[in-house]
Amino acid sequence: MERVLITGGAGFIGSHLCERFLAEGYEVLCFDNLLTGDMRNIAHLFRNERFTFFKQNVTNYLHVSGPLYAILHFASPASPIDYQELPIQTLKVGSLGTHNTLGLAKAKGARYLLASTSEVYGDPQVHPQKEDYWGNVNPIGPRGVYDEAKRFAEAMVMAYHHHHQVDTRIVRIFNTFGPRMRRRDGRVVPTFIDQALRGRDLTVFGDGSQTRSFCYVDDMVEGIYRLLLSDYHLPVNLGNPREMSVLEFARKIIALTGRESRIVYHDLPVDDPKVRQPDISLAKKLLGWEPRVSLDEGLRRTIAYFQELIHAEPKG
Repeated sequence: MERVLITGGAGFIGSHLCERFLAEGYEVLCFDNLLTGDMRNIAHLFRNERFTFFKQNVTNYLHVSGPLYAILHFASPASPIDYQELPIQTLKVGSLGTHNTLGLAKAKGARYLLASTSEVYGDPQVHPQKEDYWGNVNPIGPRGVYDEAKRFAEAMVMAYHHHHQVDTRIVRIFNTFGPRMRRRDGRVVPTFIDQALRGRDLTVFGDGSQTRSFCYVDDMVEGIYRLLLSDYHLPVNLGNPREMSVLEFARKIIALTGRESRIVYHDLPVDDPKVRQPDISLAKKLLGWEPRVSLDEGLRRTIAYFQELIHAEPKG
């Protein structure tokens, strides 16, 4: 039985990955220090004898007994609120955490997959964003701690691949959504859904003309799984190329929730990307992958999840 280690496994995408690898018959080791992860995301997995959780900070020394087939490094704060409140931790998990997990992969002869991000492209001057674009990042701006941590992590992965022959993969994840996102993580999907379900105004930054594209988590996990099993070592974009404005997205959330929320406008944050759209032609060719779940269907599932969360809140 092959064993995989998933860091950040109690987080949003990480917990879905734990489920997927268990479903595929793997033994899963889940590391998470619960800084932004949540035990509720993985509580149902403890019934599976092939699942083991360790409360572990990957910026510290790592030890795993026995063989490992693969390490998937997903530990990191991943939303603007998180990495602005936790700037040092964000930089450390991207640098020290990546170094430690790569060292473990080298020692175990394991495959290694880094969860990178579309944020390595910064506020892009090329649209849509393709893997050979080097990006437009402000290293000392408020988003720099996350952007540069991931850019450094990619450089570290490629150094271990070339210098130590570690069998590596890099996935650049574009906006992903679905159940188990945190209500207050600051990203547009949970923010708008939570505001609408509570009958509050939806807060749009700037004039709402900035664009985003949204990939449902099941599609993202499928792409990540296929990438790990491939033999490709350079970065691969995964995301949904269907682009829409934030204002259009806000109106869609109001319609799907059936609420009568208003839209209000706030100042645009510093270095907020004006456009974000993946070119996934490489993923299509290499992995035979593209998103399957429609935006509306994914949002219905996500809205249902948030309705359950609100319903379960203590009353009074």
